[in-house]
Amino acid sequence: MSPVSAPPPVITAWSALSPLGTGTAAHTVAPPPDGPAHRETRPDHTVHLVPDFEPRAVLGKAGTRSMDRVSALAVATVGDLLRQLPPDRPGPHTDPAGTAVVLATTGSPQAMRDFTRSSLLAAKPYHVNPAVIPSGVPNCAAGLVAIWHRLTGPNTTICAGRTGALAALGHAQRLLANGRAGRVIVGATEEYTPTRAILDLRRQPPGDTRPVLGEGCAVFLLEPPAPQPAGGPVTEVLGVVHNTGPASDPAARLPDCIREALDQCWIRPGQVWAALGARTVGAHGRREQQVLDELFGTEVGHRVAPLPIGDTSCATSAFQLAAALAAPAPTTTDTILVVTSVDVIGTVACAVLRRRPVAARQR
Repeated sequence: MSPVSAPPPVITAWSALSPLGTGTAAHTVAPPPDGPAHRETRPDHTVHLVPDFEPRAVLGKAGTRSMDRVSALAVATVGDLLRQLPPDRPGPHTDPAGTAVVLATTGSPQAMRDFTRSSLLAAKPYHVNPAVIPSGVPNCAAGLVAIWHRLTGPNTTICAGRTGALAALGHAQRLLANGRAGRVIVGATEEYTPTRAILDLRRQPPGDTRPVLGEGCAVFLLEPPAPQPAGGPVTEVLGVVHNTGPASDPAARLPDCIREALDQCWIRPGQVWAALGARTVGAHGRREQQVLDELFGTEVGHRVAPLPIGDTSCATSAFQLAAALAAPAPTTTDTILVVTSVDVIGTVACAVLRRRPVAARQR
């Protein structure tokens, strides 16, 4: 992948909705989810759910009767992000046509399964509820986010498994660099359903421990470097690289992917303050962490812990970005953060971020 030549864009705001709660504060302290974990018996696994999340109760009754959970999580999280922004500040409130949405998701497998089942069981194959058809396609969530919040800029859905949020971040970076948008709301969303659990567990290598499953959404406001809010936290996205390796060893291309990302940004491994992998349960997660420890050292590879919300599948790397932004990094010097992701199909991705202290940005 060729590097983006424009000045690095900045993450000026973010929000998340997960078993920890809603908003940045809930994910900065990051205590374990309140209450006991929910148990499912078909298949047998443990899951952390977003507490008390019912789309109609959270978003209202209008327009939510047929809304799937994965879309509702995205709509609610973007709403929280937008509420953080001053209404008179240049941004989504004042320029909806210049605000793009890039969302990583696989859609709602449960909705696809239920729709197919209803077609097979109905008296006629076409005796189905047409209102649930949009939930069966992956771009439903991004489309509903734009409709709900009246954002009319470019709208993109990325389907890339666990690496989806980093691929979406790279796409958002290119939208800004090529003048296709003035700012981008970028992130990923994932729901828990029994159908998703069955699909995830069937892809699990034999002998691996069954992970605790989670759900949620994390989104970030990516903007050009000019409109940085005075005194606010700002993180530059220096570069994003993704690649493909063998499915038998998904992390095989990760070292090359990381080195390429660092070379594009003119960063040496010794300059990296923290390298954050997914630390997923099983052989793939151990292999990814081994690569980070070998390249950066154990201290750097374990400096920032993932959020304790369970395996969030395609939203995993979005919550890794949230954990990186919430980490108590040094406040007097530039801080380089590396976020990596590995998917079971063989895709790998690496993002390089730089957190700038306020004093440094004012000079």
